Amino acid sequence: MIEVEGSLKRRLGGWLVVTVGVLGLALMVEAWVSSQRAAARAFDAQLQAAALTIAEAVRWQDGIPQVVVPAAALQILATDSQARVFYAVLDDDGRTLSRNWPVDIPVAWQQALDEGGMSRDLTTTLGELRLHAQRVASAGWVTQLPVQVWVGHTLEGRRALARSLFERSLSRFIAMVLLTGVLMGLTMRAALSPLRRLRRQIRGRGADDFSPLAARVPKELHELAQALDHLFARQRQGREDLLRFTADASHQLKTPLAGLKTVSELGLRSSDPDEWRQALTRVHARAEDTSRLAGQLLSLARLRHLDRETALPALDLGELVRDVALDWAARERAAEHDLGLGSLPAEPLKVCVEGWALREALGNLIDNALRYTPTGCEITLHLSREGDWARLSIVDDGPGVADAALATLGQPFQRGGRQDTEGSGLGLAIVDTTARRMGARVQFANRSPQGLEVVLWLPLAKDEQDVTGAFAAGVNPGEST
Repeated sequence: MIEVEGSLKRRLGGWLVVTVGVLGLALMVEAWVSSQRAAARAFDAQLQAAALTIAEAVRWQDGIPQVVVPAAALQILATDSQARVFYAVLDDDGRTLSRNWPVDIPVAWQQALDEGGMSRDLTTTLGELRLHAQRVASAGWVTQLPVQVWVGHTLEGRRALARSLFERSLSRFIAMVLLTGVLMGLTMRAALSPLRRLRRQIRGRGADDFSPLAARVPKELHELAQALDHLFARQRQGREDLLRFTADASHQLKTPLAGLKTVSELGLRSSDPDEWRQALTRVHARAEDTSRLAGQLLSLARLRHLDRETALPALDLGELVRDVALDWAARERAAEHDLGLGSLPAEPLKVCVEGWALREALGNLIDNALRYTPTGCEITLHLSREGDWARLSIVDDGPGVADAALATLGQPFQRGGRQDTEGSGLGLAIVDTTARRMGARVQFANRSPQGLEVVLWLPLAKDEQDVTGAFAAGVNPGEST
């Protein structure tokens, strides 16, 4: 039974969404970090430019510093985020020359300041500040003394710029994801189109169309297409076998029915009771043959529909062979033959098979030997063990079969190339079908100087569990003899 387990398209889409999501998360983290760094570099550059602008405005006249902060220095740091801007100009001894903030700059920072400048973060009662300091030489009329210029601002502008940069990246990413989703849907639809074409082609086939597929498929679907072709080939072969079997069965049933009709018509035309009795005797014999043929046809059909997956209990093969041999030895047909049973193994031989099917196969082998051997011939059943296999053979000293006809034994409606004997030709076909269904094998061989030997190889049960056919793995027990 076919069960629907999700959707291939949804499964592919889900994996693509997960992949895009993981990559997108990594890109968003990288975009956030990059926006923070970009905002920091931009505002640090502004702080440095403002510090240099203020430093250029410091002059010394008669030993008195003149500090006039130009408006351009503060405009450099002006933003729309209402960030507060601070500055301080100190002499080399740390005395304030000019300032607009009440924050004390750590002495260690002042001493460590050199001409290369420094940038620091400072937490104050005014909030978090970003500071930049520059140590420059201030030119005067008489003296030339260095000064320290400290410039700082709150972080609102930086955060706003970083947020703006990240939002732009985010909007581009969302647009990219939406576009990727559309392209992904179109791509999956195009990629699965060969599967849809294959489905439409199979659905459009007739019930009796088993011809190979004529479709262009990608490499991933090539094995599926080949499997379907093999399935169609097996179905075509099975249909041909069924039609052939039906035609042969109809022909085989037509002959005894025609004989019944002829005999009954002759009997009806006569008014002699003796002729009526002879006609009834012939009708009874033909009816027995027809009934036997119908039973064999039903057995063959039943064997072909055995469930191979069902676990079977282990049967004692020796006990089953003994029962079948005693049953047939007591029948009237075996009275004119020497039907016997050879020695049986001391230990039980367990096989996992359908008991009725194996009995039917053995009965057909014995019946076949009784029908096709002259009166007084010996027919013996032998059972032995060879490795993991049970060897069951039926040997007779009759005329045997022509070598050219050995290959046809086991096929329906074949009588070993002989048409002068009774029988339907289904007995060995039932045996062969039964053997294949049980994972066994049948071998036919002529004996010297005369006679026929039919060997049935059966796989022994392991721990009284069901076993699978070993011939599927290429094991041939007949090669060990």
